[in-house]
Amino acid sequence: MNEDVLPVPSVRNTAFDRFGPDLPDRPVILSVPHAGRDYPDSLMATARVRPAMLRRLEDRWVDLLARPLIARGFTVLVARAPRALIDLNRHEREVDPAMIADPPHDAAWHSSAKLRGGLGLFPRRMPGASDLWLRPMPWAEARRRIETVHRPYHAALAHLMTATRDAHGHAILIDLHSMPPLPPPGAGQTPPGIVLGDRFGRSASSQLIALAADIAHSHGVGVAQNSPYAGDYLLERHGRPGRGLHALQVEIDRQLYLDGALDQPGPGVARMQALITDLAEALAVELPRAGYAMAAE
Repeated sequence: MNEDVLPVPSVRNTAFDRFGPDLPDRPVILSVPHAGRDYPDSLMATARVRPAMLRRLEDRWVDLLARPLIARGFTVLVARAPRALIDLNRHEREVDPAMIADPPHDAAWHSSAKLRGGLGLFPRRMPGASDLWLRPMPWAEARRRIETVHRPYHAALAHLMTATRDAHGHAILIDLHSMPPLPPPGAGQTPPGIVLGDRFGRSASSQLIALAADIAHSHGVGVAQNSPYAGDYLLERHGRPGRGLHALQVEIDRQLYLDGALDQPGPGVARMQALITDLAEALAVELPRAGYAMAAE
């Protein structure tokens, strides 16, 4: 599919494209943090693996599913920088010190299961590649990526969430991702096509995830909630239901919208676009229950 058909963003910078108004006219915002495809030559020069391996880190083409919402005037934030450069769904201190040539002595690194598995702020390894990079990076380069990509993305998202809440009484973030096909949960059972995450009620009112599940079921797609993906740093940072800030992660099986090689847009794109459009439109008119929001906070 030709990327040239993408609408012109309202804001374009190193970190992201923002489509739609700075003050959304409805209480729903979309974030697409893992679809970035701008690979700088400087990054590729440090890679130990072929470009196709780095592209496996992407939520491949999932931003296509938000395009009808862009056309309808929704505010959508789409990362430009690839996940191989920096992972926007990790804390900026979630760093493997072995990836830094000259780590600062006073750094307070954050550990996590994802980091130990090779998928920290700067992805280090993945299945099929013991190490993605030829050598550790200078701390100055790591800091540059944080300051020019990670912080601007989250600052923009925080601004949008706060402005939306102040204008509409609440804000709902749909954090859009894609996932590899899941194994069947049991003999004779079909694996879910969508996993909805709200950090087990900590990032959004429970009625929102229930509504999202109903929308997915109405499109004939099976749903799981919070397993195996409950949401990570992005929901943790921006989901504050007690303050009227709700954040919901949506993981979509890549088989549902990509081709057989899970590389290019496939025949299911229109169907998944319709599902995501219906989901956003439904959440836009839903009023989260304040009582649950306070309990979740």
